[in-house]
Amino acid sequence: MDRALIIEDDQDISNLISIHLTDMEFEVDKAYDGKEGLLKALNNPYKIIILDIRLPGMDGFEVCKKLRLEKIQTPILIVTSKSEEIDKIIGLEFGADDYITKPFSIRELMARVKAILRRSEIARQAVQSDENREIRSDGLYINVTLRMVEVYGKRIELSPKEFDLLVLFASNPGRTYTRVHLLEQVWGYQFEGYEHTVNSHINRLRSKIESSLNAPEFILTTWGVGYKFREK
Repeated sequence: MDRALIIEDDQDISNLISIHLTDMEFEVDKAYDGKEGLLKALNNPYKIIILDIRLPGMDGFEVCKKLRLEKIQTPILIVTSKSEEIDKIIGLEFGADDYITKPFSIRELMARVKAILRRSEIARQAVQSDENREIRSDGLYINVTLRMVEVYGKRIELSPKEFDLLVLFASNPGRTYTRVHLLEQVWGYQFEGYEHTVNSHINRLRSKIESSLNAPEFILTTWGVGYKFREK
């Protein structure tokens, strides 16, 4: 049976979510503070994690960040306060897959969980059907299956979203992507109003793979439109 983890300090909300995840045939674990949740997420295989931002002990941002640094790629749905837009932005930039704001309907929550699981399954199948896929481009080496990147022989550590962006670009050299299109392709659908999330991810990705930010070699800007990977 697949397992899900709920990291939420409000026990009533946690219990409500747990009931509906159980109805989806999940075995559900719960944690009521950030440190406990992080420990469980690091030591158990989960298919999805539902993570509140405002937690005692360690906030959800730090939990999400630490999980991604440890290469835990389990899909994460963050729960934020309705009034705090910055939570959504930071959560996505730390590697969350989606967000939902309080108060939320359980129907909306379950719809988002199902959407995340569909995208995760599509990505898993794509990796399996493309086993040992490699991309090379004059100094850049990407092993898609192992999620490994080297630039001129040096291993580069990328976050999950940075890696996904790079693979999308490198798989389609010369094709220009708008910010909205990148949100749809990498995050799964359009996060209206969060195109600047793409900018911050592109900036961090460039800082890791480009030798000069003033004259990028791999990811180029198409002025007034978006970004593209250099043509072969």
